[in-house]
Amino acid sequence: MQTASTNICERLCNKSICENSLLLNAPRSTVSGIITKWKQLGTTATQPRSGRPRKNDRAGSAHAVAHSAQKSPTVCRVNS
Repeated sequence: MQTASTNICERLCNKSICENSLLLNAPRSTVSGIITKWKQLGTTATQPRSGRPRKNDRAGSAHAVAHSAQKSPTVCRVNS
């Protein structure tokens, strides 16, 4: 019995990056990056990054923009 991953591999393994990008309906750069990552690391999972994570998250930065818009509405305009 074939699994979904072996079926996909049979369709994609012996094809070029162009052909794979057309089959997957993804940009060539994405397909190329995934193949390069697989060859270098043996996995496509996200790897740990160096450096400290950002202190502000998306909600915090949205709050800061809204707050600055309330302080001086002529300087900072928020598009709704």
